Amino acid sequence: MTNGVFCRTNMIMRTVLIALILAVNLLFGQQFSSMRKLANVDLHYSDGQYSACWGYTAPDGREYGILGCAKGTAFIDVTDTNNIREVAYLPGLDQITCCREMKTYSHYAYVVADGIASGLQIIDLQYLPDSVRLVNTFFFNGFTMGHTISQNGPYLYINAGNYNIGGLFVLDLRTDPVNPVKRGEWEEAVVHDSRIVNDTIFACNIYSPPGTISVIDATDKDNLRTIASWENLPSPGPHNIALSADRRFAFVTDEIGGNPRLLKIWDISDLNNVVKLAEWHPTGITTSIIHNVELFGNYLFAAHYTAGLRVIDISSPSNPTEAAWYDTYPENDGFTYDGCWGPYIFESEKIIASDRSTGLYVFRTDFPLRTPNPNIANYFSLSQNYPNPFNPLTVINFSLKYDSFVKLELFNTLGEQVSLLANGQFGKGFKSITFNGSELPSGVYFYRITVKYTEGVTKEFTESRKMVLLK
Repeated sequence: MTNGVFCRTNMIMRTVLIALILAVNLLFGQQFSSMRKLANVDLHYSDGQYSACWGYTAPDGREYGILGCAKGTAFIDVTDTNNIREVAYLPGLDQITCCREMKTYSHYAYVVADGIASGLQIIDLQYLPDSVRLVNTFFFNGFTMGHTISQNGPYLYINAGNYNIGGLFVLDLRTDPVNPVKRGEWEEAVVHDSRIVNDTIFACNIYSPPGTISVIDATDKDNLRTIASWENLPSPGPHNIALSADRRFAFVTDEIGGNPRLLKIWDISDLNNVVKLAEWHPTGITTSIIHNVELFGNYLFAAHYTAGLRVIDISSPSNPTEAAWYDTYPENDGFTYDGCWGPYIFESEKIIASDRSTGLYVFRTDFPLRTPNPNIANYFSLSQNYPNPFNPLTVINFSLKYDSFVKLELFNTLGEQVSLLANGQFGKGFKSITFNGSELPSGVYFYRITVKYTEGVTKEFTESRKMVLLK
């Protein structure tokens, strides 16, 4: 039997097996809750297992899922839920890698692959949906591969891999996104993954020292400095971390260590006294291993390997509750590194997740992910701009319950402020602001209102919405 026939036969048998398992699950036990599968794209399993996924929203508002494959990277247009399809594929080296991870900045994707000397691939996305172009493969002395990649503003952070002891280092994209500049590094421990907020790095040290999260001041990109750390007890093996918008809570996953492999929730408001609030794993499942997490509003999306994608309501961090799930790996809930690798959530509230065996899934929940904050409603309301999309005029309405200080800002997808629409004291009542986007390019923008109201004490609230300028 030829390799091609053998691969096709295996894929057919695998598809039939999964279909049978799904049918049994639907008959004897509900496997899916409040989560609708819109599509599953699986075109490259014959090369080996998939790994990470990430998302990219183009200036014209189109949404693309980016999927790490064994021998390359796939780009999937998820804009039209009735026509989700792969539109481009960029090969890496013709070798199977254990994992491929990516982040985006401007109109570029930055991809690392562990296990092969592949450097950092820099891929130009501006030609989507027609094609993508490899514009650079970046190496420097001592670096040929990375395990994971993090991004914050115009900076990349390459974690683990083969540089020094496998800590992390910083790449500066400000001058030229195609030719990064190596900046500082941190090599006190192995960093399996990291999250960066306001020039502060939260690094997951999975091995040595055993199971710590290091907090690193990265204000000076040439001189990274440890400012705190804590141990992710019990049985610590922290792989991935997400942080609440106010940076008060940390959500840490343990990929190695004990059984079960837990999500641990920490109050980090005082870095000198970090307090564990809760532990979590799916109800009735103690064998599946948690992996990557992403936070969107009050929901934490957890890739739980063989238990699939789990959606956790963390509006009360000390009492996390499961809100929805979809088992991308219905074969079993075993103690293996098979199944769901990682999620990504678009501003449109589409959700993508990668599965090691079956590729990219696209979902929506049956409930809104942005739940109105009742405290906000007591002070103001912010309406969706109209019209949306617009060219070049649109109107933003908001209503104040009390005399308040109001700041209304407009940001591009890089988080850069492009316009300040209001910044001063407003009386209570209905307000309307007309915005003229004639000087801006077509694209996706976000407007954010900050309201301050003082009566004895000052209270501050913020809310954001998305709008599209289409010329």
